[in-house]
Amino acid sequence: MHHTAELTSFLPSHLIPHIMGSMNINQTSRFQSILKWFIPVAAIFAFAAWMYISPEGALGKLDAIGYAVCHRIDARSFHIGDRQLPLCARCTGEFYAAGFALIFQAFMSGKRSKLPSRGIIAVLVLFFLAFGVDGSNSYLYLLKQTSPGALEGIPNLYIPNNVLRLFTGSGMGIALAAVLYPIVNQTLWREADDRPALEWKSFGILVGLIVILNLLILADSPIILYPIAYLSALGTLSLLVIVFAILWIMIMRQDNTFENPRQLWLPLLSGFTLAMLMILSIDLLRLQLTGTWSGFPGLSG
Repeated sequence: MHHTAELTSFLPSHLIPHIMGSMNINQTSRFQSILKWFIPVAAIFAFAAWMYISPEGALGKLDAIGYAVCHRIDARSFHIGDRQLPLCARCTGEFYAAGFALIFQAFMSGKRSKLPSRGIIAVLVLFFLAFGVDGSNSYLYLLKQTSPGALEGIPNLYIPNNVLRLFTGSGMGIALAAVLYPIVNQTLWREADDRPALEWKSFGILVGLIVILNLLILADSPIILYPIAYLSALGTLSLLVIVFAILWIMIMRQDNTFENPRQLWLPLLSGFTLAMLMILSIDLLRLQLTGTWSGFPGLSG
């Protein structure tokens, strides 16, 4: 900085802003060039470390993703034969529906960046409230089972079950994706489409498809449960990647600078790296505390 001040003292005043601007551009360009090398290397190391510590097999890797965000209580999960899905029934519904809804909007809505209408928002709020009520009732029931005599003065509204967990979870997943998708478009594109990402017709189709998928899940067929296991775990990862990528874009002050999806490789890879580091950290901590990749010891029902 001292040398820069000495240099500029010999220059005409009208040239100084242009020279300083060029220096800042060069520094920014150099920093971005470093990131283009650093981020891929960091992504490889984070992914390799997670692959090393996670259980063997494709479903084992999916379990390790669910392990970072879900209690994975066996009795509260769906099963393929005797094998528990990567997430509990509620988280399965939430994250498969969120992943499905994001894919649905990507095909149906493109760069639409406006939030849904007030009517649709009201329905999404109902989904959120149903999720909260059923989740609170379910955890109250769990606490009573694991600590006999505790909280007996607080009645349960009803006996919780996996059907309600699936439907309220999937409603929450739809709500998350319906809000997140237009916000992402508002952040990314130089020229976004100023129309609602979801309108009543597309929203109705989305909800109808999720209801059909939920009914198929309840049929307990491996033909359905295997894809749902992948979609729910990868939906979890996708949400984390998107959130971290948006944070990265905001920190790097790249809001509304992108024109096509090909330009998003570095923010998405940055989001993937941060997501993997988060999952790796939680997996290691939980494994150290519990000693098992299954649900928390002592919790059931």
